[in-house]
Amino acid sequence: MESIVRLAALRISNMKNVEDGRIVMPHFYHRELFHKTAEVLGIYGQNGSGKTAIVDTLYYLQQIMIGETLSDEIAEYMDVNSEHTEVVADFHIYKDAFLYEVSYFLVLKKKKKGAEILRETLSCAVNENEKRSNKTVFMDYQRKDSDVIFLPKKRVDEVVEKNRELKTDLIVARKLAEKSNCSYIFGESSREIFCREYDNHFRHCSEVIRALFQFALKDLFVIRNTHSGVISANFLLPMAFKIEKHQMGVKGDLTIPLTEPVVLKEERKQLLDRIVSQMNTVLYTIIPGMKIDINNHGRQMMDDGKEGYKVELMSVRDGMLPIPIRMESDGIIKMISILNAFIQAFGNSSICLVIDELDAGIFEYMLGELLDIFNKSAKGQLIFTSHNLRALEMLSDESIMFSTTNPKRRYIHMKNVKPTNNFRDVYLRGITFGGQEEVIYEETDSLKIARAFRKAGRSIWHE
Repeated sequence: MESIVRLAALRISNMKNVEDGRIVMPHFYHRELFHKTAEVLGIYGQNGSGKTAIVDTLYYLQQIMIGETLSDEIAEYMDVNSEHTEVVADFHIYKDAFLYEVSYFLVLKKKKKGAEILRETLSCAVNENEKRSNKTVFMDYQRKDSDVIFLPKKRVDEVVEKNRELKTDLIVARKLAEKSNCSYIFGESSREIFCREYDNHFRHCSEVIRALFQFALKDLFVIRNTHSGVISANFLLPMAFKIEKHQMGVKGDLTIPLTEPVVLKEERKQLLDRIVSQMNTVLYTIIPGMKIDINNHGRQMMDDGKEGYKVELMSVRDGMLPIPIRMESDGIIKMISILNAFIQAFGNSSICLVIDELDAGIFEYMLGELLDIFNKSAKGQLIFTSHNLRALEMLSDESIMFSTTNPKRRYIHMKNVKPTNNFRDVYLRGITFGGQEEVIYEETDSLKIARAFRKAGRSIWHE
């Protein structure tokens, strides 16, 4: 049995304008250890209140957990008033008879250029046969503490128990991770050691590292605003996808130009065929009578001298002539760009799909229907930010969190929400009259806004 990994909670400190904030997935909110049904979490709030910080954090966390070099641009997302950013990601890992309750703690420090990993800690409680161990530190790496490989020492001893030469390999792996500016726990060299088969207590640590790496690599989809940006520019169509192949999921973004046909290698053409085939099954029901067709213009020589296929994506509707996909609305193109990832999250308990501004360009009734269907029938996790309040009428209060005006407590659940209440009305009352634990909207003065517009208009007129 493959591991099933579920994000339980995420806490961030000093990321963008979030001094401290924590989001909690619905199952964890109810203290449920369950993984066979969907979890949906929508994050709402006014512009600039920290919604996108969650998406950006998960994006960079994913890069760290697959062992990639830390991008210099992450420093731009760290709070300008702080030298350090902290992240705590809680996961539940289901593997055979075991349930692992895992916390991954990460500290980033700014450098002259970019940032570096100052500390990372992996803590875990093991559940087996309805018995739960105390949560203990599996591994604690501190960049400044060069005298030890990592702590606790007994965990190092477990790794090298049957092969003392591995101690040298662990030291080398640490130096390589620091030189490459990547995670020590998830970096390629150290991960190769940690993920071997062990018959002592380290087998639990090994299983956790392997499961989290596979989750970040194959099952975590983070769709940032860059997707919507290139779509709005009518330039590119990035399609997030996962295709099962040779017992391993192939995951990524297949980007297709919108302005003109593209020449693809045979392997990429086959991949496009599979993605489009999967999407058409669902697309026809979401947008009645519509499907995508691949217009094959024939074989064409590529720059490397190999033969490829010149193709163009077309929109086909019942009773109408095919048109290039770029002629469709931004909302439909966005739907196409995320649809394969949506399909994967619908049918796979380990998929976590994170989408910034899910509502951008999507008709609000359709948005509500999609969320309702996913929440009632899917298996995976969906985290999204949105401004459209339709979701508040379709989801329960544990599936919605709100950003606040307090940077030290950025995300809250609404309190005093009764089953008979219209959640949308409760939110709007909270904006207007308050009554929540934190202020959820920084009030604007309509008179001052109108006066400012008039003043600006007069200045233009007199120029």
